[in-house]
Amino acid sequence: MRVLVTRPEPTGSELIAAINSTGSQAYASALISIGAGAELDKLTGYLDHLNNNDLVFLLSKNAVWYANLTLEQAGRSWSDKLSYYGIGRSTGQYFQQITGLPVQWAEHGETSEILLTLPELQFLEGKSTLLLRGNGGRELLASTLKSRGALVEYCECYARHPVPYNRTAFNQKWLETNITDIVITSGQMLALLNELIAEDIKPWWFTRRLIVVSERIADQARQSGWQKVCVANSADNNALLKALYSTDMGC
Repeated sequence: MRVLVTRPEPTGSELIAAINSTGSQAYASALISIGAGAELDKLTGYLDHLNNNDLVFLLSKNAVWYANLTLEQAGRSWSDKLSYYGIGRSTGQYFQQITGLPVQWAEHGETSEILLTLPELQFLEGKSTLLLRGNGGRELLASTLKSRGALVEYCECYARHPVPYNRTAFNQKWLETNITDIVITSGQMLALLNELIAEDIKPWWFTRRLIVVSERIADQARQSGWQKVCVANSADNNALLKALYSTDMGC
């Protein structure tokens, strides 16, 4: 198995090390890089406007990392009067680890759709919510919270930037390597990969096995022409590793 890992750092290198430790070969080609978000200077103000038991949604570990760093630099700490929700176990546990505060997440997946099934999120009339996110995304979460009566604010805590590649060199390198599998962890990354693929070798690319992290991305991939799509249980590296070696996940 020769696996192309497109995750940004540091999760990309961690997954590559885990794959290589099993005897397979993994290669790095991050499609996005992560940087500080444009609204971090507004974070303390957003948090100060929340009342006791209002809701804060932690949309990724990157959002938590940059938000926490911003609060530390401002000499601030996370309020224990707010209710925190993470998109998935890995984000929730990371927040717990660095803050010691309780946080809720859905046990059976790491998507907005699954988080929104939690009973305590069904009726939110009069509640204020703050979404700590990257530059865009999670519109379903915001629109559903609004439909349930919540007031929604965003804070861009981190930004995803496309990594530039020479299209010809990119295709030649991975064709010569003859990769067998590709790990994709967001719709944006799949779109960037699709843009990089040369028209004349699309048939080769589209017969590689694609490991994705949600049914939404899987549908996007199949509509693009990918023939072998496998959905991991979450975006956590352990779940991705399990999907790569699973024989009972439909791919």
